[in-house]
Amino acid sequence: MALSGMLVVALIAGGAGGVAGALFNNASSEEAAPEEEGPVMNEPPPEAPQRDPDTIAGVAQRVSPSVVYIGSADPSVPGGGSGFVIEGNYVVTNDHVSSALADGGIRIEYQNGSLSEATIVGADPSSDLAVLSLADPIDVEPLAFGDSEAVVVGDEVIAIGAPLGLQGTVTQGIISAVDRPVSPEGSSASRFYALQTDAAINPGNSGGPLVDLQGRVIGVNSMIYTMGGSMGEGTGSIGLGFAIPSAEVQSVVDQLIENESTAYADIGVELDLQSPVAGAVIADGSDAVADGGPADDAGLEPGDVITSFDGRAVNSGQELLAMLRDRAPGDEVDIVFERDGDEDTSTITLGSSTD
Repeated sequence: MALSGMLVVALIAGGAGGVAGALFNNASSEEAAPEEEGPVMNEPPPEAPQRDPDTIAGVAQRVSPSVVYIGSADPSVPGGGSGFVIEGNYVVTNDHVSSALADGGIRIEYQNGSLSEATIVGADPSSDLAVLSLADPIDVEPLAFGDSEAVVVGDEVIAIGAPLGLQGTVTQGIISAVDRPVSPEGSSASRFYALQTDAAINPGNSGGPLVDLQGRVIGVNSMIYTMGGSMGEGTGSIGLGFAIPSAEVQSVVDQLIENESTAYADIGVELDLQSPVAGAVIADGSDAVADGGPADDAGLEPGDVITSFDGRAVNSGQELLAMLRDRAPGDEVDIVFERDGDEDTSTITLGSSTD
């Protein structure tokens, strides 16, 4: 369903270059556009039938060894998800995967059956991302991040993970939409602009990579939209899956590894996320606008409705929160807001979520 400009979707933690030159007419030379060098990937198993590296099967052979299943070290603890190895033998996954397993201890399983205990380096519930450190890593190639901002609708993608605990599952599809604002159900719901895909994603795919045809990670599979089932009773893939774009993933992961925490742009207000009014409604109450915060300095008051942010229409409070994820503390942004039926404008200097 659509909710005030945002999709409310279900989390999917599982239960069980070189440069080429060319000479023309022997008189002049012209440098061709640089070709982007492909990522270093795993060699396919020697016993497996070989496939060209630029095919779906070829990419799957070379990426899958670096995709892991994440479960509990305690066999009595249900649930699990997926993750993937990056530089430094860290594993990237969803926060909703790692947080559900943390109390019983986390264990990862590689595709070849090797096991390693894992600890949480840092987690960020607002972006639904976490980074794990492995006690006994094995030698697999770290997956490289691609440029999610260069992705267009129709690009082919591959999802790899462990839906329902079925490790090494590979599905293929396309990018169905970009910049799709999503908000999973729950009190600590993350809100961001996602890549939408029709590649089959099911419970257990959470935290696994969405890769392009060069094997680069362009997103982290996080959520699906289901019909006929409530949260926790997912009915499975209906072709509406959502991945956290790699541009955001890289930024969050770097912060988690360096600082074990993250900081985001903030405007210093409490939003009424349940309001049916079009726009981002600042909640009523004397403490809805933080004294001396960015919104206070910009002249905003409780009850104001922000309708435009940096030239983009704002349809809901959730959408404004997603827009803030694309900005950095200290950015100056023009806003349009309504107060008592009158429209006004202001410039706001964004603060930090850590302030």
